[in-house]
Amino acid sequence: MFNLTSNDLGVDLGTSNVLIYADGKGLVVREPSVVAIDKNTGKILQVGAAARNMLGRTPGNVVAMKPLREGIISDHEMTVRLLQAMFRSANKSSVFTPKPRVVISVPSGVSEVEERSVINAALEAGARRVFLIEEPLAAALGAGLDIKGAKGHMVVDIGGGTTDIAVLSMNGVAVSSSLKVAGDHMDDLIARYVRRQHGLAIGQVTAESVKIQIGRVYTGADEISMNVKGRDIKTGMPRVITLMSSEIFEVLRRPARQIADEVLSVLEQTSPELVSDISETGITLTGGCSQLYGFDALLMERTGINCTVADDPEFCTAYGCGKSLAWINHMTEGPINIARQRMMKSNQY
Repeated sequence: MFNLTSNDLGVDLGTSNVLIYADGKGLVVREPSVVAIDKNTGKILQVGAAARNMLGRTPGNVVAMKPLREGIISDHEMTVRLLQAMFRSANKSSVFTPKPRVVISVPSGVSEVEERSVINAALEAGARRVFLIEEPLAAALGAGLDIKGAKGHMVVDIGGGTTDIAVLSMNGVAVSSSLKVAGDHMDDLIARYVRRQHGLAIGQVTAESVKIQIGRVYTGADEISMNVKGRDIKTGMPRVITLMSSEIFEVLRRPARQIADEVLSVLEQTSPELVSDISETGITLTGGCSQLYGFDALLMERTGINCTVADDPEFCTAYGCGKSLAWINHMTEGPINIARQRMMKSNQY
């Protein structure tokens, strides 16, 4: 019997991960934004987690790569291939699968050309119609914030490629900013530090593991350590070192301060009435890197406003894209720079 239920998809197309919410099913795809290809044949060998495990380990004819960088598409063809695989995975349980309508989140600071690139990639990957939503708006919806009314809310979405900061009110974005300082940048800083300070070359996957396990952006936590394996840059031989959390704090404190400075900048651009609202409603943190120890405390110290990490922060944008499927018929296709003032007319969520 044919499965004729809706196959509309909400897509968090992130620099680090792709998350897909299927209408009526919930979160159905959570995979790293990595593609592995054979350079000689152009054949896709792996996507997602299997391809990520190949980073830094491939033979000469195989390349494992991230087709998105700092929140935007850096390799169009590979992004199409990635989305094709993810769309198939999202609808694999359906016997009859018409082309889906998709809502895709984009950073708030992208240009119309970059938005067009996302739209075209999704269409080439098999989408029937494509709608865009700003990441902080999707994150707010996914975090369960009530943004229908006039009262202002602030969201800080710290992802892999970008940190998106927005003040939201009346179903829209009042003030926003997108900063290319986020999880991937932190990973790069950790890898550079380990190379410079310890003479050890480590890969991106290892650097990310260090960030997750012992990373912190605020003082006060107990000192912890982690053994890290890599390649000695002088001898070329394997070597193991011990990294302390205090070292990683020194590495991450600068990007964390940059994010805090940008939050203050957005508040300075916000009307006094909305700032007053935010002082009551607080600042909500979303995105995977919001879980680093001390981000909420750091922002609270800098702004004087209560800060809370949302439940399941790494999934909020995907959940918000999924919620927006309820009013997809009221949204306008095309670049969000044209549509953003009209795309959320409905209060139906």
